[in-house]
Amino acid sequence: MNTEKIRIFIVDDTAVYRSILKKVFDDMPNVEVVGTAPNGKIALEKMAEIRPDIVTLDQEMPEMNGLETLRRLKGVSPDTIAVMISAHTTEGAYITIKALQLGAFDFITKTSGGSYQENIEKLTRQFHPVLRAVLNRRTAAAPIPDRSPQFDPPAAVPKFNASNNGIFPKIVAIGISTGGPNALSEVIPKLPGDFHIPIVIVQHMPPVFTKALAESLNQKSHLNVVEGKSGDSLQAGWVYIAPGGKQLKIVKHQETKKPRLLLTNDAPENHCRPSADYLFRSVAEVYKNQALGLIMTGMGTDGTAGLKLMKQNGATIMAQDKESSVVFGMPMEAIKAGIVDQIVPLDRIAGEVLRKVSVAC
Repeated sequence: MNTEKIRIFIVDDTAVYRSILKKVFDDMPNVEVVGTAPNGKIALEKMAEIRPDIVTLDQEMPEMNGLETLRRLKGVSPDTIAVMISAHTTEGAYITIKALQLGAFDFITKTSGGSYQENIEKLTRQFHPVLRAVLNRRTAAAPIPDRSPQFDPPAAVPKFNASNNGIFPKIVAIGISTGGPNALSEVIPKLPGDFHIPIVIVQHMPPVFTKALAESLNQKSHLNVVEGKSGDSLQAGWVYIAPGGKQLKIVKHQETKKPRLLLTNDAPENHCRPSADYLFRSVAEVYKNQALGLIMTGMGTDGTAGLKLMKQNGATIMAQDKESSVVFGMPMEAIKAGIVDQIVPLDRIAGEVLRKVSVAC
């Protein structure tokens, strides 16, 4: 990647929207628009020479749509990061989930209905964290302890957290963001149908998209994957994904005292709703030391504060390793906080979760 400005290529079949996106990037420091195209076919021809750092891909285009362009991108410009421009519709959400599972870095939702300036401002707010994540990938992460006693080296044979004194998880709680749909597709489908505890997930996504993610994972998995609803009882072998635009926590039923889900409109935390911290705090309170917390790929710090509470209550904490994370921000912050028992590559996470849970059988 260029060590100075981020070089961006815009692909959209609408001249007006190409103009809007160009205006967004022209007003940003450290960014340079190096080309535009009205469809994927023309874009790939140009990018073969330009090799931009980022390409923005519209979904519906003549000649070659966004998904097909994404599929061919690695063969043309392998280091280019793809950001999907998604329609905020049910169909747009399903296409976006497929794109993320194919390796798109992230997505932003296409604005509509506002003035030219309002659209500029909305898109700018969405792109800022994406560009920060790309910039962060260029710089070396701060050193983190990976061989001290409380950490397993990523290549080592994993060991169960003996500090739990034989008390085993009754829930898995996952926090994840950028790179999440692809990572979850690597983890959830590997778990068997007789997995005997529930899984609750906060994936940073807006409304509609979390539902599409749940349905996509459900089609690929032995487990039942759903978007969580208030009042849902937590069942073994079920995966509950927090709905976009809501906060999700676990509470005990007043009469039965059994755990159930509760959705709220509480304020965003770490600029996120749903927030992993919000979920993890409730897991710490309800499950104490009978919980497994897992923090995975994503930008920012969401999850660390909640995991600290889980750790204080005796929970086991796992983190995805740097090499397999699309963005190492969320796992890195938890690791730096000294609360992670085990650092695990993506392709081993399902096996480690299953081993920790199955030991109790």
